[in-house]
Amino acid sequence: MPIPEFITRLRAGVGHDLLWLPGVSGVVIDEDGRLLLGRRADNGLWAVVSGILEPGEEPAVATVREVLEETGVQAEVVALTAVSSGSVVQYDNGDVAQYLDICFWCRPVGGEAHVADDESTEVGWFARDALPADLTPSSVERIRRTLAYVAAAGGGGDPQPWFARP
Repeated sequence: MPIPEFITRLRAGVGHDLLWLPGVSGVVIDEDGRLLLGRRADNGLWAVVSGILEPGEEPAVATVREVLEETGVQAEVVALTAVSSGSVVQYDNGDVAQYLDICFWCRPVGGEAHVADDESTEVGWFARDALPADLTPSSVERIRRTLAYVAAAGGGGDPQPWFARP
């Protein structure tokens, strides 16, 4: 995964110490109710599109940018669905980070889903009842929260029955 230049500069000063970073996630849902996911190149797991905000970048703008960069899908943000703090992550190179995730419900407005950068090895649309078993835990939670928001906003359906995991 490419490391943004501003983080490389920060790491030059703090080494591998914990960095608190703002991130965004986009739960992209098409008109058929399918979700857009990518298989991450770094860990092989499926996940919703996510990324780090650039300094001064608006979260919704960053989400649209990340969806396009990673999947080739042009999206628009519909609503903010969650703001949460993730667990501390330690990367293979020793870097430690924790993310404040700002999650948005998005819908596709153009483009075709495909692997568009080196952050994913696969990209695809998945029916709600056929999500990959190897979905990141953070994506499970982001999808759950977004679908609960969509249902509460009158977007249809109760997300719990199909998304409950043993």
